[in-house]
Amino acid sequence: MLTKLLTLVRAHRRATAAVAAACLVAAGVALAVFKPWLLLVDTTVNDTLPVAAAPAPKAPSSSAPASEASEAASDDATAAADPQGPATPEAQPAGPVLVSTGTFTSHEHTTTGTASIYRLPDGRLQLALADLATSNGPDVRVWLSAGPVVEGFAGWFTAKDHAHLDVAPIKGNLGNQLYDLPEGTDLSQWQSVVLWCEDFSVSFGAAPLAPQA
Repeated sequence: MLTKLLTLVRAHRRATAAVAAACLVAAGVALAVFKPWLLLVDTTVNDTLPVAAAPAPKAPSSSAPASEASEAASDDATAAADPQGPATPEAQPAGPVLVSTGTFTSHEHTTTGTASIYRLPDGRLQLALADLATSNGPDVRVWLSAGPVVEGFAGWFTAKDHAHLDVAPIKGNLGNQLYDLPEGTDLSQWQSVVLWCEDFSVSFGAAPLAPQA
């Protein structure tokens, strides 16, 4: 009888140890995947953001004296006779041009700030996140999305049902951030910026892109 009791005790101990070991392994995997401590960590970024250039000044439209008007007419006639005359170049912006912008709407986590897209004088496109404040998290990506920004719980998952452009991993959850968009990006395809958490398939926050130029 005593022998059977000891055998049962040993078996119970082995089973308990096996369960405890399995629980430890599961907990370790969960910690490695979900990284819950990131919610307690802030990463601040201070990139220098573009400043939109002032619009090019328009040519003055003042009335010229009769003699000047006569000379101008003569010059126009000469130019008409010479089709190879120099063409007037279009005014080019002296700096970045603001193409589209919008403010963030909170989804799973409170998210504030502004998302803007700029076109640089050399034609490159940059996405700027200004005064961003959101939560840290595992594998959060910056997306351009073809979907709209929907407020409330339904908006947490809207982006997964639409085409998206994965711009880059988010640099941090606070501050000013700048991202280069791929060459050839067609902005007409994308109507919002989404901070998307891959691990949980959920949006932290999103901003609509309203055209400005």
